[in-house]
Amino acid sequence: MGFVSDTPEKQEPTQTYEQAREELADVVRRLEAGGLPLEESLSLWERGEELAELCRHWLDRARERLAAAQPTD
Repeated sequence: MGFVSDTPEKQEPTQTYEQAREELADVVRRLEAGGLPLEESLSLWERGEELAELCRHWLDRARERLAAAQPTD
């Protein structure tokens, strides 16, 4: 899915946010262009879902870091 794990509890992405976003945009372009066999379209859709999850992971981590950096009242 785009993660590497030393242990089941700790998973680290193998792609940066930017790499995942760029690949996701390519997947979307290919799907929108159409003309692909059904099986290839399904594979692309599944890859797109994986990439979207990876992007969410990176964005969630960024939000956590921003929240931790903000002063508390």
